[in-house]
Amino acid sequence: MIETFRIAVFALVLVLPVTAFAAKKQYRLEVDGLACPFCAYGIEKKLTQTKGLESIDIDINAGTVTVTMAKGASLSKAQASQIVKDSGFRLRTFSKLAK
Repeated sequence: MIETFRIAVFALVLVLPVTAFAAKKQYRLEVDGLACPFCAYGIEKKLTQTKGLESIDIDINAGTVTVTMAKGASLSKAQASQIVKDSGFRLRTFSKLAK
């Protein structure tokens, strides 16, 4: 019984640091030309094709797109720039948000 407990505690100690590094990542994209719901839909449509995407939040008034990636997935500036460009817009800034 005590040996089983020790093994369980040891396994937990090994897993905790890994899960801390596998946290979800969020990115903020500032997009030039994002002015209407149709514009937002175009970017959203392209972003939903991104592997590991969890959610998208678009603020038309601020011209920003917040992207949340699933655990273990990430989005590079080059990927984001290409997605925005393919949507017909220009990526002004790309930043990783602290979680």
